Amino acid sequence: MKTKLGFSSGGAMRSRSLGGVVLASALCTGLLVAQSGAAQEAAEVPALAKARPNAPLPSGRGPMPMMVSMAPMPAGGAAGAAAAAPLRGPNCTGEIHDETSVVVPVGKSTLLPLAEPARNRTLGNPTIVQATLVSPRTLYLVGMAVGTTNMIVQGRSGGCQMIDVIVNIDANGVQQSLGQLLPNERSIRVSTAAGNLVLGGHVSSSPAAQQAMEIAKAYADAQPTQQSQAGSGSIGGMPVNQQSSSTSKSAEVINMMTVDAPQQVMLEVKVAEVSKTLINQLGSALNIQGGFGSWSGALVSNLLAGVTSVIAGSKANNRPFNFAVDAQKTDDLVKILAEPNLVAISGQEATFLAGGKIFIPVPQSSGTGVTSITLQEEEFGVGLKFTPTVLSNGRISLKVAPEVSELSPTGITVSASNVSGVSILPLITTRRASTVVQMSDGESFAIGGLMKSNVTGALKAIPGIGEVPVLGALARSTSFQQDLTELVFIITPHLVKPLQTADLPLPTDSFSQPNEADVYATGNMEGRHPKMRAAPAEAAPAASPMPAPASVSPSAPQPSPEPAPQAPAVPATTALPPRGPQAAAASPMLTAAASTAAPSAAETEQAARAARIESSAKQIASRNARQEVAKADASSQPAEH
Repeated sequence: MKTKLGFSSGGAMRSRSLGGVVLASALCTGLLVAQSGAAQEAAEVPALAKARPNAPLPSGRGPMPMMVSMAPMPAGGAAGAAAAAPLRGPNCTGEIHDETSVVVPVGKSTLLPLAEPARNRTLGNPTIVQATLVSPRTLYLVGMAVGTTNMIVQGRSGGCQMIDVIVNIDANGVQQSLGQLLPNERSIRVSTAAGNLVLGGHVSSSPAAQQAMEIAKAYADAQPTQQSQAGSGSIGGMPVNQQSSSTSKSAEVINMMTVDAPQQVMLEVKVAEVSKTLINQLGSALNIQGGFGSWSGALVSNLLAGVTSVIAGSKANNRPFNFAVDAQKTDDLVKILAEPNLVAISGQEATFLAGGKIFIPVPQSSGTGVTSITLQEEEFGVGLKFTPTVLSNGRISLKVAPEVSELSPTGITVSASNVSGVSILPLITTRRASTVVQMSDGESFAIGGLMKSNVTGALKAIPGIGEVPVLGALARSTSFQQDLTELVFIITPHLVKPLQTADLPLPTDSFSQPNEADVYATGNMEGRHPKMRAAPAEAAPAASPMPAPASVSPSAPQPSPEPAPQAPAVPATTALPPRGPQAAAASPMLTAAASTAAPSAAETEQAARAARIESSAKQIASRNARQEVAKADASSQPAEH
């Protein structure tokens, strides 16, 4: 402001007086602002230091963070301060603006524009976010820890605005890391919910989803979540007493990813076992009886039966002399080959059982002393349990447990002291293997094997007499048994996909229902002409049906065998009705016009399918011819003799 220097008595004095008043007002205003800033700094530094011990304290330069609590001033040490500066919080005398929210990544900052210049603001939890007024209409927010809080901003017009502040993990940082570490998985999307990471989108395989989860978990563990209730700040330049408590926990990772095409694994298991038993027995039984009245005695009695006493007596009149020789040789050969196949999705368990169940009685005693019999279920047969996991580069990790069990012909005899009689319980012979292996598609692995050789010998004889070189064989019994067992489990995994067609070969395709002539006249359990699976209607060409072969009476003489006739190049399925509605036959002109056009992909596929059907028809015709030749040879053999 400019002042004029004049020598007039009235105007000059008035100008100098006005300039002095303005200068004094400016000096007073500056002193008040400086005092208010110093008082605010003195109040906020202890509050910030107590809320976050490791946070840097604000310097005297730049914008000062301002946090004001609306809690009432506690009595005690602040009584003098309250007298110097009256308690004052946000006084919303104007319009209440709509509530807004802002999301701040932890460890990052953002600018929040305000509707009007701010006069006062209150922050709920300074450990989660810090607010700084960088201009009258702009707040500078820094995310300190994962959590939620709010603040009230009062404008110069008296209006107030509630602002919700959400501090989350930096989802963009996790997204960038996933893009760098998993470049082939571009469909993964990262978001946050309630302070936790959420992974969504699509992945190509289960191992890729597991790797993405591990990366996100590393980010979540590095960011603690603060949950606290605190109030701190300054009012009129004086500190306000506060009480706060906080707990920390790691954020969680929620998996909402889906696998585009989950890998399916088919496991082929071969259980091969050969068991051979050789038994040789040679023994004699001598019985000499002499009588004194009706009493008789025996010197030697049935050594093969394992008699505990050499001399025996009985009151009977039997034959005076008995002699028996037992010579036995037994060869047993058992071959077991089981090939269970099972398909499962990667990461899921699959079970397979081809066998049966038996129930074994098990006694159970109650608290009252009453014994009850319950039935315990036991399974036997060919079983398989496996859990596949498809790894990277086509490797497959398998947790597999094949099992082969059967009922043994010999049971277990059980007797009780307070129960009359004995019970025979079934005995189950089990071969089982359980392991975890890793291999590639199509590779085979022997996961278990057994080679067992048992030799058992037994000799029973009369002391002294049984040791005589030649005649001692009549007084002793010899038993020799040798068991040889070889067992191996071989597994082969395959990565498979479902087929797009339902025309699959079945074990029942080559079976034909026999008629009475086949069963009673020739003894065949199958019909002479096995049926063929009908192809779809679009695969059947418009051609004349193949004539059926003439039937041959079983009683008629069989002609001499001739070479197998070649089946005509007509699909066998034309003799059977098609599955779908059959199209009308085309005219010769249309057929000729269609033959000159270039074959399409569908026509090529139909031609290939027709060729396969033709090949199957030829094989069936050749097999029928061989069967006829064999029957003719069998019928001609009695006539030659």
